[in-house]
Amino acid sequence: MSDLIETPDPALGWADDFDESWRALGSPGTPGRVSRLDRGWSTVVRSMDEARGVADPLRVRNIGADVAVGDWVVSSDDDERIEHVIERRSAFTRRASFDGMRAVSHTLAANIDVVFLVHALGSPPSPRRLERELVLAFDSGAEPVVVLTKTDLVVESEPGREALADVSLGVPVLLASGISGDGIDEIRDYAQGNRTLTFLGASGVGKSTLVNALVGDQRQATSAVREGDQRGRHTTVAAELVPLPGEGWLIDTPGVRALSLWLSGNGIERAFADVFDLMDNCRFRDCKHDQEPGCAVQAAIAGGALDQVRLHSLERLIEEEAALEEEQRAHDKAADKRAGGRTRPPEQSEFD
Repeated sequence: MSDLIETPDPALGWADDFDESWRALGSPGTPGRVSRLDRGWSTVVRSMDEARGVADPLRVRNIGADVAVGDWVVSSDDDERIEHVIERRSAFTRRASFDGMRAVSHTLAANIDVVFLVHALGSPPSPRRLERELVLAFDSGAEPVVVLTKTDLVVESEPGREALADVSLGVPVLLASGISGDGIDEIRDYAQGNRTLTFLGASGVGKSTLVNALVGDQRQATSAVREGDQRGRHTTVAAELVPLPGEGWLIDTPGVRALSLWLSGNGIERAFADVFDLMDNCRFRDCKHDQEPGCAVQAAIAGGALDQVRLHSLERLIEEEAALEEEQRAHDKAADKRAGGRTRPPEQSEFD
C-alpha cells in the first residue's frame, strides 16, 4: 500500500519541513491541504486541479481535530475523518472572542509564510492596534509586513507611512491600492516559491479589494465604507485558502474587530524591542520604569526619544497577558476538578 502513497505537489506549498514531519508519522497516506472549514467539515485539496475547481476536492469530517485553514492533514483510509494534522510551520492564533471561552485559543490560519498587517489611509493611523498585530504576527512564526491601503484616496501618503514605521521597528511598510493597482506586484512578489500569504486587518481597510486585485477576479464581495470613519462591514465570512495566479497562496480571513492576545512567546519582546533595549540599560535590574533613579526608559521619554504612550501600551499588553495566564490556570484547574482531580498531561503549544 505504501507504494501507492505520493507526496503532495510542491505547488500546493508542500516543503521539506512538512515532509519530515509526515515521514516521522510513518507516511500515513497522502497529505492534503485544508482550504476551508464549515461546521465540522474540512474541504481538503490534494492537487492544483482541486484547488482551482477543475476537480472535486475532498470533504472530510474534522470533529475532535485541531485543524485550521492552511493545515496539512491526512484523512482516514475511508476518507471519513481527519486522522493526522502535520506539524505546523506557523499558526496565527488569538484568544477566542466568544463568551465562556476566554481561556481558549482560536487559530485563524496555519502554515503562513507572510502576514500582511493592513491599515487604511484616509483615516487616522492606529499605532496601538499595529503593536498588538505585531505581537500576534511575531508569535505566529510568520514574517510580518505592514500594508497601508487606499493610496488612491489621499494626496499624500507619506505621513501615514511614517506614523506606522515608527512602531514597526524595521518591519517593511508598503503602500498599496486595490483600486489603482499600486503596490500589488510588490505584495505578489512575497508569494514566490509557492509561499502562503495572509492579511490581518479590521473591516473596511480594503482587505477584500486587495484580495480581488491579487487573485485577478471578484472572488470576494466588497462593500462600501461609511464616509465619516472609513469603516465597513465584514465582506469575508469564512477563512479560505485561495491559489494565486502563477504561484503562491492566499489565506483570506474575515475582518478582525476584536484583537485579543493569546499567550505570547517572544512577540511582545520583538514588537517592543526598542523599549526592552532601554530597559537593559536601567541602573537597577528590578526598575519599574517610573521614578527610579537611573531609569533609561524615563530618560529616553524626557529626551523625546521614546513616546510615553508606547511605554503605557507595553505595560497594558503585559498586564493583559498576565491576566490571560491567570484565566488559563483557573480554566485548567476547573477542568482538572471536573476530571476527578486526576492530573492531566499538559496541552501542546500552538508553536511547539
